[in-house]
Amino acid sequence: MDPALNELTKIQEILPQFREQAVAYAPKIFLALVTLFIGLRLIKVLDKFFDKVMSIKKYDTSLKTFLISLSDLVLKVALVISVISILGVETTSFIAVLGSAGLAVGLALQGSLANFAGGVMLLIFKPFREGDFIQTQGYEGTVRELNVFHTIMNTIDNKRIVLPNGSVANGALPNFTINGTRRADQLFGIGYGDDLKKAKEILTRLVNEDPRVLKDPAPLVIVHSLGDSSVNLQVRAWAKNDDFWAYNWDMTEKVKMTFDKEGISIPFPQRDLHIIDHKNKE
Repeated sequence: MDPALNELTKIQEILPQFREQAVAYAPKIFLALVTLFIGLRLIKVLDKFFDKVMSIKKYDTSLKTFLISLSDLVLKVALVISVISILGVETTSFIAVLGSAGLAVGLALQGSLANFAGGVMLLIFKPFREGDFIQTQGYEGTVRELNVFHTIMNTIDNKRIVLPNGSVANGALPNFTINGTRRADQLFGIGYGDDLKKAKEILTRLVNEDPRVLKDPAPLVIVHSLGDSSVNLQVRAWAKNDDFWAYNWDMTEKVKMTFDKEGISIPFPQRDLHIIDHKNKE
């Protein structure tokens, strides 16, 4: 038999089976395509909705972009699984493989995922913002950037510190600037023989004369403690964040110069030594 004729005969035998399969699967294919089309349109609508909600709540731009991308990916994966299921393909094994792969990736990226989770918490709850002066992980500085994985800050001496968000989110986080004002607590020691009332009057006058000191809450001068070599007076004054350090430094200099001028001593640590001559006792 002619080989070409043999092949034609085989094709003619297969065609009826192919038509039967096509007729049987046509509704499923049509339904899968409709589901895919409607699903993709719906995902776009949901992305826009999430974007509007997060814009209203003033979420950080980097967090908003990441969350929308993440939700878009999850929805599309779910849509693909649904389409495959409509076509009659068994999805149990596929989901199991996907879950195993996710677990393996999670274990491999455990540290990164902890930093990611910490970054999401920081961006949502906002314990600090860019420009705030904070203390964390043994460092003090101004926050320059907060992203999903790291917090970047500049220290007072202009060192750039990159901190993992996992550690930042799980530790103590003092924020020195978020309230707009700070209280400066300064301790000044005077000698036990000096005029206590006069020293308090000098400190009160100096703190009240400084225009950077806020009137409300009012500044306070108190006797803080009785030390080994000095009577310690404390000055408590409130100032704006921008004036805080300048006020501290200027006040320290003014107190030293005024105390010297007014005859108020600032004692240094002293010890009385008693020498016993055992030979003369004998």
